[in-house]
Amino acid sequence: MSTTLSLTSMSATELAQILFVTPLQASDHPSPEQVRSAIDECLCACGGDRTACAAFVAQEAGDHPETYAARMRWALSTVSDASFAPAPAA
Repeated sequence: MSTTLSLTSMSATELAQILFVTPLQASDHPSPEQVRSAIDECLCACGGDRTACAAFVAQEAGDHPETYAARMRWALSTVSDASFAPAPAA
């Protein structure tokens, strides 16, 4: 089940937290579509529960504090570059 519609109602911070725990890497230079897809897949894997994704962020921050800030900056920047606006009506 896709959660794409709910992505449009989420804040950039929430979207970045979810992107943070996806397998995408800055070195992949993902397209906006890849970013949206990865966030959607991760949110679905968490059962649509944003707090479950946030728990993974906290775990990663504790496990890898030396890379946390750089990855979160990348996630925030990448989310702001990707469009999460609702698709125009046909």
